[in-house]
Amino acid sequence: MLTLLSTNINFPNLGIELKNVGTGFEVFGYRIAYYGMVIGFGMLCGWLVAEWMAKRTGQKTEIYLDFALVAIVSAVIGARVYYVVFALDEFADNPFSVFNLRTGGLAIYGGVIAGLISAIIYARIKKYSFWLLVDTACVGLVTGQIIGRWGNFFNREAFGKYYDGLFAMQVNVLDASGVYRNTTSVSRLEELYQGKEKALERILEIRNKAVTIGDATYIQVHPTFLYESLWNLCLLILLIAYTKHKKFDGEIVLLYLIGYGLGRVWMEGLRTDQLFFWGTPFAVSQLLSAFLVIASVALMIYKRRKAKFRTRR
Repeated sequence: MLTLLSTNINFPNLGIELKNVGTGFEVFGYRIAYYGMVIGFGMLCGWLVAEWMAKRTGQKTEIYLDFALVAIVSAVIGARVYYVVFALDEFADNPFSVFNLRTGGLAIYGGVIAGLISAIIYARIKKYSFWLLVDTACVGLVTGQIIGRWGNFFNREAFGKYYDGLFAMQVNVLDASGVYRNTTSVSRLEELYQGKEKALERILEIRNKAVTIGDATYIQVHPTFLYESLWNLCLLILLIAYTKHKKFDGEIVLLYLIGYGLGRVWMEGLRTDQLFFWGTPFAVSQLLSAFLVIASVALMIYKRRKAKFRTRR
């Protein structure tokens, strides 16, 4: 086995230097990326947690094994389609790279949407409660997200703007996207980010404040993948703790959408690699997160009132 790429990742203000962090390895000339391994491990753990939650709430666990087999495949497809639709320029020169998932390019909201569609179809076929199904499955989903975000760590992606605070992270510029390297001219950046001045300013700030350590150049940024992983861990604890106190089926998944959406609105505001609505400076995931929070709060209020009315009757 041969490590493909191995450079340091530093958290200078925490005094942490992670040496020789690879992105993957080769087996008989075939590249295996840590990104895919982490995503796969996250999916496995998500299924196990969903089964555990099913047992905890008195459900049949085989329901969730069958659903996981369907939902995981559809979620991966949905996550890739969502990313590709809003990043078409990346695949213009090599359309077949759409099928190469080892280098990243999975958008979680695409997976969530595809998973929800799968849940609707699966619940109807199995004649099972959709709301109970997604209440249980979302606990597995957020588990997978906690772990899966570390795939971004190995890929040196999904980070934020320049930052010099406590959690500042330094990444070798050669490991990051080409837009952060001086080999990409400012005029080319202006062309790529036409109409997205804020994103352009952030990228230029990261480039201008790069530091030299030894013979390597490092950019210093917000580790937003870490923020999201920790945020989701707190959300998972909340969801598990609240499960036995829920007032109606569907309340857990609505809490998930509200909690995750709120965190994502904040974190998307820090990132520099956002997906934008075509020809606009508006980040797709940030707007979608805000919409999901508002819609979920409204639906939760409605369902709580409905449950309360039934109790009174």
